[in-house]
Amino acid sequence: MKVVLSIKPEFAFKIFDGSKKFEFRKAIFKNRNVTSVIVYASSPVQKVIGEFEIGKIINNDLETLWSLTKEHSGITEDFFYEYFSKKERGYAIQVKNKKIYKEPKCLRKDFNLHPPQSFAYVK
Repeated sequence: MKVVLSIKPEFAFKIFDGSKKFEFRKAIFKNRNVTSVIVYASSPVQKVIGEFEIGKIINNDLETLWSLTKEHSGITEDFFYEYFSKKERGYAIQVKNKKIYKEPKCLRKDFNLHPPQSFAYVK
């Protein structure tokens, strides 16, 4: 099973250039059968640009999470802590076997979905 994640374009493209090997989330999908992520680059791109397999999912307190992921986070420490403000724990989804699409896809036409706030399941 796959999920679609809405990711800001600057971070979505960092996943595919290899500089961001973890995608951070405040909350995560509950279904344990999810094995890959379809990346929807949000506004202004508004296209599905690729996908990746999920390596491991790390759930930890913020200090430990940053310590484990900072070298391949693709973000600054300030941004990390700002993103997780008011949270004690966070999730990091490890990016494995990424594949960027030669032609970006339309979320509505190709997947029959609207842009998700957080994520949407895809069969």
